[in-house]
Amino acid sequence: MTDNFRKLNIHFDAAALRDAYEFAITNIGFSGDLVNCISVTSTDIEDIEQRGVFWTKNDEYEEIQVEKLVNEHAYNIFVPVLMNTYLKNVYDTLSKHYKLGRVRILKLDSRTCLSYHRDPENRLHIPIITNPGAMMIVNDESFHMKADGSVYYMNTTDYHTALNGGDSPRIHLVATILDESNEEELYEVYGGD
Repeated sequence: MTDNFRKLNIHFDAAALRDAYEFAITNIGFSGDLVNCISVTSTDIEDIEQRGVFWTKNDEYEEIQVEKLVNEHAYNIFVPVLMNTYLKNVYDTLSKHYKLGRVRILKLDSRTCLSYHRDPENRLHIPIITNPGAMMIVNDESFHMKADGSVYYMNTTDYHTALNGGDSPRIHLVATILDESNEEELYEVYGGD
């Protein structure tokens, strides 16, 4: 176990996750000009924030804020069209252990990466589709998450990025963690692979 990546003692059906993802693609589709995103949770207002506040460093290595603060607590409405999918089971299970903010399906296209940045909260990642070239990096530690139904805690309050050096898109279900008070019993030591 590291401080940056932890595999949880929660496991989901990988085939059911892919089926739910296919349903979401067919019935909602990816949106966003800067983020390939399908929102799984929403608010009672119409504008869903696909990006939230984060910090990065400019060319002078000074930290700067990018985007605006998002009220993660307001994202407590499960998107109705996804209510009868396996994603609802995943959401309900995770919600028993964590207070969640935005829950989104995020796509990282092949041969691309995100900016090196830090977020105000940590995240849970559930890979749905991946490839060996898809890596997460926190500080100087890199990690590959397999799409086998595993749930991974990721320290995103430190500087991190995601890169996809593979030939196919990487699809993750990503949940913002608002309260980590019940988390310790969920961790297992990551033993490689």
